[in-house]
Amino acid sequence: MQTKQTYLPNLKNIEQAAKNLEGVALKTPLSLNTNLSKEFGANIFFKREDLQVVRSYKIRGAYNKMSSLNEDEKQRGIVCASAGNHAQGVAMSCKLLKIHGTIFMPSPTPNQKINQVKMFGDSFINIVIEGDTFDDAYNAAKQECDLKKKTFIHPFDDEKVIEGQATVGLEIINQTDQKIDYVFVPIGGGGLSSGLSSVFRNLSPETKIIGVEPEGAPSMLTSINNKRNTALHTIDPFVDGAAVKKVGDLNFAICLQNLEKVITVPEGKICQTILDLYNKDAIVVEPAGALSIAALHLFADDIKGKNVVCVVSGSNNDITRTAEIKERALLYANLKHYFIVKFPQRAGALKEFVAEILGPNDDITHFQYTKKNNRANGSAVVGLELTSSKDLAPLIKRMKANNFFGDYLNDKPDLFQFLV
Repeated sequence: MQTKQTYLPNLKNIEQAAKNLEGVALKTPLSLNTNLSKEFGANIFFKREDLQVVRSYKIRGAYNKMSSLNEDEKQRGIVCASAGNHAQGVAMSCKLLKIHGTIFMPSPTPNQKINQVKMFGDSFINIVIEGDTFDDAYNAAKQECDLKKKTFIHPFDDEKVIEGQATVGLEIINQTDQKIDYVFVPIGGGGLSSGLSSVFRNLSPETKIIGVEPEGAPSMLTSINNKRNTALHTIDPFVDGAAVKKVGDLNFAICLQNLEKVITVPEGKICQTILDLYNKDAIVVEPAGALSIAALHLFADDIKGKNVVCVVSGSNNDITRTAEIKERALLYANLKHYFIVKFPQRAGALKEFVAEILGPNDDITHFQYTKKNNRANGSAVVGLELTSSKDLAPLIKRMKANNFFGDYLNDKPDLFQFLV
């Protein structure tokens, strides 16, 4: 029997997974993006997994795994833990295969995602809200499995899940006659990257597979650098579809062999990419779905004149996050700045600040006095949106010259976390 250390996805198993998924997972388009192709002087194709029924590729691995269960396992039922896309894929698979499942979700999961899971699973799933974090939900799910002898459906560290996700790569190769020079693929736990890269290793070994992680959760990059699967102590959970503390053992071993490179992109760049895709192409993606596209600028010279595929992994974006996405994008572009402003004890100081200190196009987006009393002469936390990053230095100079400057908060993370 193969061990986690020796397992490599078998092409025949991946082809069988593709047959299993016929009529279940869509064969999503591989479409040329005109705007980015022109910008980078390359042929930039999007593999549109955001167009799946569950709005992510996760249905592929979940269904392939669950369809492989024997009758006894199906009768006992399954369990999973997820706060998003995996839960939806499992829920839909439960309904299609008529398997009863229990899905553990942490309490901060938005109602929108909980309702989606209920819709896809219908009467075949039971949702249990457990704990404050994914780890809490995961531990509870594992206890449920042990207690009731049910099968746990792992989101990425499983052979059948990997083979299901690998069908994304198989479709890409079958959808074009052109040589593919680069594929950019997002990495969370590593199911998609390990599966897809195995297909290309077999069928198109000259293609360079670039794994992309969020800067705040570089679990695969850290593990590859350490030459062992390494758990991160803390992560930024913003890119929720790709923010994991530790990748799968199977996935790490495969990616270590197959990936050309693993890189990270800042969360702010991801946010700007989300906004650009919506404004320029009317494409709605979740943060993890924008990862592969957000990485292109780091390879601008390498990909010129080349055929490049970006896997758009999902579109389960909560509209309530729009304000935060815009905020992070502005901060990344160096256009949003927060200050403690000291208003001098003279009449008309606030009016002077607005009329003479701020530039003609500077916009106040946040204003909060630090004290409830003595507001006329007190300090305030002020958020400003600039039209050009070059306006920042002159603004600070005017503030200091006229005794308005108290402190700059953007580079003080301990304080800044309370504002963003």
